[in-house]
Amino acid sequence: MALTGYSWLLLSATFVNVGAEISITLEPAQPTEGDNITLVVHGLSGELLAYNWYAGPTLSVSYLLASYIVSTGDETPGPVYTGREAVRPDGSLDIQGVLPGHSGTYILQTFNRQFQTEVGYGHVQVYEILAQPTVLANSTALVERRDTLRLTCSSPSPTAEVRWFFNGGALPVALRLGLSPDGRTISRHGIRREEAGTYQCEVWNPVSVSRSKPVNLTVYFGPERVAILQDSTTRTGCTIKVDFNTSLTLWCVSRSCPEPEYVWAFNGQALRNGQDHLNISSMTAAQEGTYTCIVKNTKTLLSGSASVVVKLSAAAVAMMIVPVPTKPMEGQDVTLTVQGYPKDLLVYAWYRGPASEPNRLLSQLPSGTWIAGPAHTGREVGFPNCSLLVQKLNLTDTGRYTLKTVTLQGKTETLDVELQVTPLG
Repeated sequence: MALTGYSWLLLSATFVNVGAEISITLEPAQPTEGDNITLVVHGLSGELLAYNWYAGPTLSVSYLLASYIVSTGDETPGPVYTGREAVRPDGSLDIQGVLPGHSGTYILQTFNRQFQTEVGYGHVQVYEILAQPTVLANSTALVERRDTLRLTCSSPSPTAEVRWFFNGGALPVALRLGLSPDGRTISRHGIRREEAGTYQCEVWNPVSVSRSKPVNLTVYFGPERVAILQDSTTRTGCTIKVDFNTSLTLWCVSRSCPEPEYVWAFNGQALRNGQDHLNISSMTAAQEGTYTCIVKNTKTLLSGSASVVVKLSAAAVAMMIVPVPTKPMEGQDVTLTVQGYPKDLLVYAWYRGPASEPNRLLSQLPSGTWIAGPAHTGREVGFPNCSLLVQKLNLTDTGRYTLKTVTLQGKTETLDVELQVTPLG
């Protein structure tokens, strides 16, 4: 009476010989999902009656894959048979179109005519073609030393190995220390600015590798080291000295991400300027004072400031008069701008001609009070800084203008300027 595969299984419980010399190799050695593989048997001896193949760690009926009768070539499927397996006459096992689920331990059990058995073990690892992983971030914009970074490499392949890349290269030491045991998550408490950049993860196995798209991380910080520079190149000290009637540009610089908001102030009063620089087009005594730049980072909610004192240079101490514009035309206004006027001024007077002729007095300004003189036409206006505005020029305004100043100490100084009015057409 012929014995079925299950009959051989029952007999095997009594006659198992664990000391067998059967060996099993896998072809190909590193199969990929979808390959056809063979568990090749070596070291069979004697006249064999039957084979049992098990897809599991033990010789248990629940793991029986198939039984094969050598004399008839009959094959009987077992409980774990999937339809892809076939036993060869030489005992080898073919599996068509393997899946990751075919990975694991395989056991061959042989029976000879004396009902003795031998056992051989093989192992199958089916490697899948890995899909592209994705880096998941708790946030891609964090505040330095305040926020925690958490990056996770998401992949449908839980058995694949994972490695990380930062800006295309190796991870910084601090980030490597934050790797989870399985390598799939990076945690970094109190993120640092030097850890801003692009992050990628890569999954791999012996037959496949796939890298994620880059994720860019921004780390906000600052403002720090706020300073005011002169003309964007020269670092200033506490005081900047500028020649009269020359231009000056103050630049506010700091280390900050993102670029901060700017507020400028002059002698404590806010200016209408939200830029990183402040222009002074024509330096006069009226522009002397303290300039302050206040910067604020809207992401970190931190702020900082810097101040400088701007003064006229020593070369500007001597009083002089500069017409603005320097070559006015008929019908225009002109300002006779005074540089270096006395700080302890008591009174000043403008003359249309030499100061020795009282009837040529245009105006004077003692202690802030305006007094018109005989030569006043109604078009002249004086200012506390001694400057004189002449409006709607005509050709008769051409000529000499004289300024006379008197200080609190009684010092008198006289200065004149020649005004040339250019006719129209």
